[in-house]
Amino acid sequence: MLIIGMVGFAAASALGGAAVGFGMLLAGRAIQGAFGAMLAPAALSTLTVTFTNPAERGKAFGIYGAIAGAGGAVGLLLGGVLTEYLSWRWCLYVNVVFSLVAVTAAVRLLRNQPRDPSVRLDPPGTVLVVTGLIGVVYGLSEAETKGWGAPLTIALLVAGVVLLIAFVLVESRVAHPLLPLRIVLDRFRGGAYLAIGLSATGMFGIFLFLTYYVQLLLGYSPVKTGLAFLPLIAALITSSTTSSGLLMPRIGPRILVPAGMVIAAGGLALLASQLGLSTSYGASILPALLVVGIGLGVVFGCAISTATYGAAPADAGVASAMVNTCQQVGGSIGTALLNTIAASALASYLVAHHGPLATASAAVHSYVVAFWVSAAIFAGAAVVSGLVLRPGTLTRTVAEPSEAAAAVPA
Repeated sequence: MLIIGMVGFAAASALGGAAVGFGMLLAGRAIQGAFGAMLAPAALSTLTVTFTNPAERGKAFGIYGAIAGAGGAVGLLLGGVLTEYLSWRWCLYVNVVFSLVAVTAAVRLLRNQPRDPSVRLDPPGTVLVVTGLIGVVYGLSEAETKGWGAPLTIALLVAGVVLLIAFVLVESRVAHPLLPLRIVLDRFRGGAYLAIGLSATGMFGIFLFLTYYVQLLLGYSPVKTGLAFLPLIAALITSSTTSSGLLMPRIGPRILVPAGMVIAAGGLALLASQLGLSTSYGASILPALLVVGIGLGVVFGCAISTATYGAAPADAGVASAMVNTCQQVGGSIGTALLNTIAASALASYLVAHHGPLATASAAVHSYVVAFWVSAAIFAGAAVVSGLVLRPGTLTRTVAEPSEAAAAVPA
């Protein structure tokens, strides 16, 4: 599945890069999404079944968490360079190069894990969860243009929630559920999934609206915008590898994950409190980025490792898929929700203020509101994950797959 996902993703990227019209580009992006959905959980479950030693596992998942968290910022830099000096098409073509390297390595270095032939697909669960999530995300998007009280917005949000509740009920009854509830009912894994989803919801605030700010207000080029996020990447990678490899075996996720969220919330609050029409990058934006990067690194490094730890080999795929699902759903909800809130703040500011700088000031006000909301999301997520996650360290409370299998009577 890993190799199929990478090959398909490369082919879809080439199709999108060669697009001669919007329809062809849209098709390429849709196919990218389908193969990306194969690729991401296959990559993480490969890590899960490959690294079972606690020390090696901590390092491996720390690196994975750093890459997962820093990917958006790296994309800003690489996308800026490719767009400015080549063409937007190379933002898609470059995936072909990455995939060729990765496929070569996978063929040479990885061994195939045999599948369980007794497992069957779950069409009812798949339909319910897909339509439910579309209803929630689309409803949040509609709120931006039609308002929260619009009949379509309410209908979409209500329908989405009802369908997701129906999905949970179906999964508790079918023989081969798409998402076995035992995966999420474990407090370690369930808390980690909540942390990943809520963090993805909040982190899009800084990537999206800070990009708007530095390009539209400070006049940064695409390349300079990408460079502006590099300190966040460095802080995220450093804290992710350090926290998951060194701190989590000693302290445990219940302390580290909420602590990382509190740190990220503090960085966003610092940014929101200092942003103005011409805020200095070095004096105000850079310190906030470093603080946010440290917090995100702790959250992603520890939560991703916790989300798959102790899962039986048969559950490794779905446990890993849930990580990617939480990231994607959290990011989609965050983008739709924060865009809606920012647009409302912009419109309200323009109604109350007039003058030559009203439009620019309204834009800054909308970004500030989005940052405060993102900070509140992280603060709330810290409380939720602290309540859900069990105390203790993973090595003491969660058995390795082999140990868990041995403990089950024949």
